[in-house]
Amino acid sequence: MNKRVDGITATVRHNVEPMRVAWFTPLPPDPSGIAAYSQEVTPLLAPRFGALDLYSPAPSAASAAPAPSANRFVSPSEFVWRHRRQPYDLIVYQLGNSASHDFIWAYLFRYPGLIVLHDAQVHQARALWLLRRLEPRLDDYLAELRANHPDAPPDLGWLFAAGLGGNLFRLWPLVSLVIGASRLTAVHNAHLAHALAQAHPDAAITAIEMGVADPLEGRDIGADARALRTRLGIPSDACVIGAYGGITPEKRIPELLKAVSAPSPAVPPMHVLLVGQRAPHYDVDADVRALGLEARVHIAGYVADAELPAWMAAADVCCCLRWPSNGETSASWLRCLGAGRPTLVTALAQLQDVPLVSAGEDAAAPAARMPDAIGVAVDPLDEPRELPRVLASLAANPAVRQALGANARAWWEAHHTLSDMADAYERLIRDAAARPAPACALPAHLANDGTGTARRILGEMGIGALPW
Repeated sequence: MNKRVDGITATVRHNVEPMRVAWFTPLPPDPSGIAAYSQEVTPLLAPRFGALDLYSPAPSAASAAPAPSANRFVSPSEFVWRHRRQPYDLIVYQLGNSASHDFIWAYLFRYPGLIVLHDAQVHQARALWLLRRLEPRLDDYLAELRANHPDAPPDLGWLFAAGLGGNLFRLWPLVSLVIGASRLTAVHNAHLAHALAQAHPDAAITAIEMGVADPLEGRDIGADARALRTRLGIPSDACVIGAYGGITPEKRIPELLKAVSAPSPAVPPMHVLLVGQRAPHYDVDADVRALGLEARVHIAGYVADAELPAWMAAADVCCCLRWPSNGETSASWLRCLGAGRPTLVTALAQLQDVPLVSAGEDAAAPAARMPDAIGVAVDPLDEPRELPRVLASLAANPAVRQALGANARAWWEAHHTLSDMADAYERLIRDAAARPAPACALPAHLANDGTGTARRILGEMGIGALPW
């Protein structure tokens, strides 16, 4: 592990107790935040164990590996025979509510391990995977929904299957079986861990602070940021608002654009950087045209990790809003903190312990009320009024932005460094490996190990048991 002491990077050697760890995750080129997260943290974990194998369907996972790395990149299709030949001490599953994680479901019930749950609900992704197929698995979906939520209305599954779930998915999160079948479940904030523990009192659930790589380490991003602003034609006196991670309505991009378009003659001009993958269900270009913002909104789309720090440094304020929320902790928000940028966030329950100024107050003078504030929290119920006001206030007060940004960097250093997360992961992995696999009643299709046909054929040949 590398520790920075008085500006010097020192290598701290760990007493390595050999373990074999399998880590299931999406990896780049998959654009999900969890892919980048795994790519960053696993090289720090590999030296602490005897073996750490990354299982991912990414076609170029091997070429995407950060260097140096002791990790091996393996296709998920090779897991079963590898595990049978030389069993892993623990399997770690990085599970989120997106199609990037579909491949994990085939393994997590058969081989219980440590589940790192990045969202409080996975219903949307799981339902899509089971139902949007050439031959939809409707019966399996309905069975999973009943097993996860036995008290749900009996016809509820048909509503979701018809594509009419909308925001109802979060009320039936489809995580009970996942939690019940895991040795240990970890989430990235204490509020979500407490809520899940109350809902699942017999399960082992804990919290681990998320960490991200230092966006400022070893690079002069200031010069790159200035060059980027010049290339985009952004005036030197403009206040730039950056939004990162995905151009989606859930990131409140439509509301951000409306707020920026509101007349504010007393403040510098505001420009917007939108950095992230476009969402197929949201036409951001149409909104930009409708609001007449073509000259002030700059859509970068997906940006490579190496270029991302400059795009963050080019912003004076980072907009990290989220609604509705699945209880997640945003890695893109943490990167903005690490870059020393003041952030706007939605006032969510999982952020209640973070020092944030309320947008309902005067955001221009946080020092008097909260000298350690790292950003501003916007009430989702009053967003149309609060968001334009707080943006105008921050645009007009560069000294406030600077103070909030310095506090943001200090908060990241104290709570969200990558090395601290690696230390926490090492403890978590050893804890989970020592726990027994739980007994969990599963629907028939989840308990099926896929060997039925082989067993039938062997039985016809007079062989009573599989030879492996």
